[in-house]
Amino acid sequence: MDRDSLERELGTVFGGTEQARRVVARQARDLADAGKIEAELGFELTVDAVVDNLEDAPDDYGLAERWNWWLDSLELSHGGYNRFRVRPDAVEE
Repeated sequence: MDRDSLERELGTVFGGTEQARRVVARQARDLADAGKIEAELGFELTVDAVVDNLEDAPDDYGLAERWNWWLDSLELSHGGYNRFRVRPDAVEE
């Protein structure tokens, strides 16, 4: 997954600060590199897959909150995803 493409698409779809887009894209890239999504859920983690999953979060959530909402769902269902969460103090929405 290309981080720059993801950052651009996150900005287009969700807005948010440059810092939030950069941090979420970095975590998404780390998650893609880990191969957990493909191994456990059977799909490649692409820019479109990230955006599609973040769109399911509550509408009033900021970008980092959306990311953490999705990761919390994955943590509950499969475990091992907490390490990819965005720390609240790491980003300003």
